[in-house]
Amino acid sequence: MGIFWANRFPLVLVVSWWFGGLEAPAEAQNVICYAAFNVRAGTCSDLLGEGVTADECCLNHQYGFRENENGPCRSCRAAAWSEWSSWTACSVSCTEGVQRSSRTCHGRGVGTCQEASREWQMQSCTVKDCCPVMGGWSGWGAWSACSVTCLKGVQTRKRSCSNPAPVCGGTCPGDGTETQPCDTRRVCPTHGNWGSWGNWGACSGTCTPEGAGPKPTQQRQRQCNNPQPSVSPRGNPCPGGERDHRDCAGLPFCPRDGNWGSWKPAGPCAVTCGVGRVQEKRLCNNPEPRYGGKNCLGPDTRSHTCSTRVPCPVDGQWSEWGLWTPCTRLASTLKVSCEEITALQWRNRKCVGQAHGGNFCPGSRQEGRSCYNIHHCSLPGSWTDWSPWGLCEPPCGQNPVKSRERVCKPKYPDFPLVVEGENRKLQNVSFWGTPVPICERLNNQPLKVVESTPCQNVVPCED
Repeated sequence: MGIFWANRFPLVLVVSWWFGGLEAPAEAQNVICYAAFNVRAGTCSDLLGEGVTADECCLNHQYGFRENENGPCRSCRAAAWSEWSSWTACSVSCTEGVQRSSRTCHGRGVGTCQEASREWQMQSCTVKDCCPVMGGWSGWGAWSACSVTCLKGVQTRKRSCSNPAPVCGGTCPGDGTETQPCDTRRVCPTHGNWGSWGNWGACSGTCTPEGAGPKPTQQRQRQCNNPQPSVSPRGNPCPGGERDHRDCAGLPFCPRDGNWGSWKPAGPCAVTCGVGRVQEKRLCNNPEPRYGGKNCLGPDTRSHTCSTRVPCPVDGQWSEWGLWTPCTRLASTLKVSCEEITALQWRNRKCVGQAHGGNFCPGSRQEGRSCYNIHHCSLPGSWTDWSPWGLCEPPCGQNPVKSRERVCKPKYPDFPLVVEGENRKLQNVSFWGTPVPICERLNNQPLKVVESTPCQNVVPCED
């Protein structure tokens, strides 16, 4: 295990890969349009059809498209990262290994990432602390009695995997059971068994009467000769009967196959924005099938795409909150730094992405709070326990390592965290700023101690 010491927090490394070649299709080029795009899997579903351009398909930002039948599926939304995938299985089944997770950038045009780029992260894992150790067999036991009471059979003997016993899920090589033939020197009786059924005979009638009443039937027979039962020693006769009956079907009506009627006129476009479907229907009634005739072949509905040429609304989404402004008292000469004096600070956020009549972001774009200013204030501190081991970095490069750390954490002043404001209402007060913690040096370091160790049993990235 290697150890190094530092006064700064380490940067988390993420490896990105960009698979180029996905350029926006020409404006006039028709694409294959889909009504759903799976952001996590990067796949299209719910086919709408062809005959529209990418710009028309993407009037609805929830849609996806392919430039050709074998091309990748692309999202109509602005380029953005998918969720992180589930962690892969551990690279080894025992002792320490690694596992990875990835995410992909899906979208079209300017966004928060480069379309089709991919990021990886890696962490160490342990499925089982120990690896299997094989065991050894005991001696064979006595042979069992013969498996039959007449003619020839088999007998078995067994041994146990206990000399020594396996460890951590190990096994013993070979079989724990052994068999050998045995002969009782006695004759067995022969029990009767049916031969195959003969062919069905002719029907007892030439037509089926309408309504209630007996239907025509036909028969078949079999013989107890496969084999016949022995006389000495006496074998059992065949079970069941030698005759079988069934009703005759399909007499005497002739089947009439069905035929499609004409397509009904197309209805209006199924959507009010973007690209949708128009459906047509037909009935199997020209004529309809009767007396067991075949149904009409083919689908009873068909659809084709329709474009409203109207963009779909896109609701706005709040950006992340910006940084808090310094904790100060405006228009006041009172010194608030490092003092038990409340002040005010503000932070803002932006409503981004709103388009085509979509809803504005709910809530306020600004918020404020009461605060104590402890920026650059010297405070007594104490060392934290070791943090959990971090991710393996780099996740796809050579010689990845994982780290953990202990940090000199400041002890905040015992100032009241709830005070009465000017409106006589209680309000929360937050500490603001980066104080300077003072701890007794640990391993000759004043603020942070970092420990690192190589990740074990690393496998290459799949790409």
